[in-house]
Amino acid sequence: MSENGTKLILLKLYELLLKETDEEHPISRNELCRRLGDQGVPCSSRTISRDVALLNESGYEVCSFMQDHEKFYYIPETEFSIPELKILIDSVQAASFITPKKTNQIVDKIAALGGSHRKQLLKRYRSEFNTRKHSNESILYNIDHIESAIQKRKQIAFSYFDLDVNMQRVFRTREDGTRRRYQVEPVALVLSEDNYYLMAFNAKYPGHTSNYRLDRMDFVDVIEDSEISKEALAKQKNVAKYTSQAFRMHNGEQAKVKLQFSKYLIAPIVDKFGESLRMKTIDENTCTATVDVQVSKTFFGWLAQFGTDITITEPERVRKMYLDHLEMIVNKGKEEEQN
Repeated sequence: MSENGTKLILLKLYELLLKETDEEHPISRNELCRRLGDQGVPCSSRTISRDVALLNESGYEVCSFMQDHEKFYYIPETEFSIPELKILIDSVQAASFITPKKTNQIVDKIAALGGSHRKQLLKRYRSEFNTRKHSNESILYNIDHIESAIQKRKQIAFSYFDLDVNMQRVFRTREDGTRRRYQVEPVALVLSEDNYYLMAFNAKYPGHTSNYRLDRMDFVDVIEDSEISKEALAKQKNVAKYTSQAFRMHNGEQAKVKLQFSKYLIAPIVDKFGESLRMKTIDENTCTATVDVQVSKTFFGWLAQFGTDITITEPERVRKMYLDHLEMIVNKGKEEEQN
């Protein structure tokens, strides 16, 4: 038999073992011969033993054992375990930026990584999340274009839209009414609070990083005759530092803020800022911690939900901004009551 013919037999044999077997689902030598024969692959008990030995010699582990004068074979483990695949599947299902159609497609592909038997098990016990999925089917294409631009160090252009009360797209426009095309230097794709964002640099605003939700982007193009600046490249190298900040997707001033809070808030504060956060005890009921945030209305809204049990103590400028924000809300409420 030719070398190519031998390689094809080995490929078909390993493919069948990989997809159909594991420690709990071995396959007999006779069954292997029958299944390969159905695929037009010539084999016999003798050649199966020889080919399995060749696979093992080449680093492809195939286990075997004897039972009732019959030899059985199986691949001992897949690249991913059941718990690992379950985590991946649940993560995809919980991600709101992935549409229902794409969710089902990706889940099927992940489940298939476990082989045919595990695939059915994973799909049978698949959890259903009450996640509010978005409807932008082009999000995977957007990711592909953006990642390509980042790798090639190119700029991108895209249209951006909001939703109206009827959940219809309303594209952002220029003053003359024409659809606006954003042109930016992509820095990174960042997952934050169930949404996927493009972190981008714009030379017009050198001290500022803009963030765009991928499910609100459309008509993404890589600008082939462009290049990104040294400033954007520097931001790419510091993405980890940027993503360590809380409320980062809500554009605002980056600042270190000292918080003082009741001890019962330790859990939600750790959830928001991470387990590496260092806290100090003030008294038996109060703690303090310094956090990295982007100062924004969203940050102030998060603080306000805890009422008087959390306060900003430093810097005074940010403390005053928060108090002004609260005062504005109170005054607005009073105006509405009077009207």
